[in-house]
Amino acid sequence: MEKDWDIVEVLRHSRHDWLNRLQLIKGNLDLNRLDRAKAVIDEIVIEAQHESKLSNLNCPLFASLLLKSNWEGHSFQLEYEVLQESESLTFNDCLLTNWTNSFFGCLNSAIEAFQENHLSITIDLKAEGVRFFFDFSGIIIKNELIEKFLNDPKSSEMDLVVKEFFENELALEVFMPFK
Repeated sequence: MEKDWDIVEVLRHSRHDWLNRLQLIKGNLDLNRLDRAKAVIDEIVIEAQHESKLSNLNCPLFASLLLKSNWEGHSFQLEYEVLQESESLTFNDCLLTNWTNSFFGCLNSAIEAFQENHLSITIDLKAEGVRFFFDFSGIIIKNELIEKFLNDPKSSEMDLVVKEFFENELALEVFMPFK
């Protein structure tokens, strides 16, 4: 069951993340590791730019799913990147969000907890639609769950291609045409 996030919870998690980042910068400055402190700041700037691009895609359900994902106790760490700036787009936000949420649940059930599991989503805007690249690296212990999920029928509004699928890697490409 999906958690219903209220504004206070969102702000609490966001504030916690920012305090952790500030402590990391301060700790590196206290240790006179100026290069590392600058690198942390650069990482924060890049992440904020991707959050901004994601928020501007006109897909509020999908954006919300990604923005809160690392707060929800998954056995993987999520990172995302939006390659281009965009004006508002029109594609099936609900379909993409539901599919991605189901994929997160399947992946979470199929991987070994407490390991270095990492999922990266790259969003590439094209003239005809949007390509989403899902790249997982980590330890997959239940391949059959992922195989079953990937073999379930998809909507005609999305094309799914499995690029790689091994015990420690999964790469998918999802294409959503513009409406």
